[in-house]
Amino acid sequence: MKKSFCITVAIAALAAGGAQAQLVIEKGGDDRINWKSLEDFGAAHADLKGQSVSILAPWMGPDQELFTSIAAYFEDATGAKVNYSGSTSFEQQIVIDSEAGSPPDIAVLPQPGLAAELAAKGYLKDLGDQTAQWVRDNYAAGDSWAALGTYAGKDGAEKMFAFPYKADVKSLVWYVPENFEDAGYEIPETYEDLKALTERIAADGETPWCIGLASGGATGWPATDWVEDLMLRLNTPEDYDAWTTNALPFNDPKVVKAIEEFGWYAKNDDFVAGGAASVASNDFRESPSGLFQSPPACYMHRQASFIPSFFPDGTVEGEDYDFFYFPAPADGSLGQPVLGGGTLFGVFSDNPVARAFIEFLKTPAAHELWMAQSGFTTPYTAVNMDAYASETQRKMGQILLDATTFRFDGSDLMPGSVGAGAFWTGMVDFVGGASAQDAADRIQQTWATLK
Repeated sequence: MKKSFCITVAIAALAAGGAQAQLVIEKGGDDRINWKSLEDFGAAHADLKGQSVSILAPWMGPDQELFTSIAAYFEDATGAKVNYSGSTSFEQQIVIDSEAGSPPDIAVLPQPGLAAELAAKGYLKDLGDQTAQWVRDNYAAGDSWAALGTYAGKDGAEKMFAFPYKADVKSLVWYVPENFEDAGYEIPETYEDLKALTERIAADGETPWCIGLASGGATGWPATDWVEDLMLRLNTPEDYDAWTTNALPFNDPKVVKAIEEFGWYAKNDDFVAGGAASVASNDFRESPSGLFQSPPACYMHRQASFIPSFFPDGTVEGEDYDFFYFPAPADGSLGQPVLGGGTLFGVFSDNPVARAFIEFLKTPAAHELWMAQSGFTTPYTAVNMDAYASETQRKMGQILLDATTFRFDGSDLMPGSVGAGAFWTGMVDFVGGASAQDAADRIQQTWATLK
């Protein structure tokens, strides 16, 4: 396979307000990329030469460089200019700019809740039924992704206002292959297998899990991800959706059961490193270190795709550590649900270049060119999976392709005082000794004050 990259440094000329970047991979220089999709896109949008589009995003640093490296291919294909701005206070800035009547042409929205608020106020442009159907047809679990970008507009009508691009996976369990091999443990294929493995490791006199909830002022948030994954494995996607809007109350028996299920792992001294009393005080960044101790302090750690950033220096992906999908129940009734996050592109103006940029994001190349670098996974079924820069990224991408349901991080969909407040503290209270019912009742009381 031809992989003769001509990779250069992507330079974002923010001082000039533009995404001025050289092509990180020479056109035609890597046969994993669908170059024809770019050629066809450029031929269909040759009339954009000399025009421009403004894009505001929360991406700074490496993520900014990666995105502007992709935008450079849009510029090359169309002759149009991308003026990119990154902001560390993006959520506030996009609201202020929209209310002032001076929004960017496109904004990269990290939270569906923020996108929904902007749509309800009439700031976002309808992307059309054709785009909604394209997402359903071309993304794995396409209905889930189309729904993620669909909200009520100012007139109350449900329309697709945001295009999903760049996904993150949270339904992951990290482990050390050598530890599993030495102990004779196998990767669990079902949720029942995962619980059985947990019990087996404990019966062997070892500790199955490392869990840490401490995160400064955000202490408790790792537990919300556990509960969200368990909600998707004990209940239907519709129940999950109702829960994130409080149509299903937080203290409903279905939610209480999911919290209790988290407690099955976290509140059992035999199941968690340091015992149940340490869970709330263990820093989430340090908690996976037990995987790498000798002998291991734990065998599994459930966390999102970013966690290797906190693994010990020198550990090698695929060798010193690996991961598996947090499995679904054996009966298959709930399919293969995946919890995650992602970004959504919203259009704020009638600038035809903005519409064209959304069309650009539908090309396989717009995904593959980022896949070939780092930090990108996609549910787009037409991409070449060989384009991923690492086996780790490819496996995460495969989890997205195998998903029958995708759901966004639930706490991020809830009002801030709940999802980034009462839910966090409620989980700390729960692991500290409160019952699941009491914790859920307190969280529901906070939600009730918002109504």
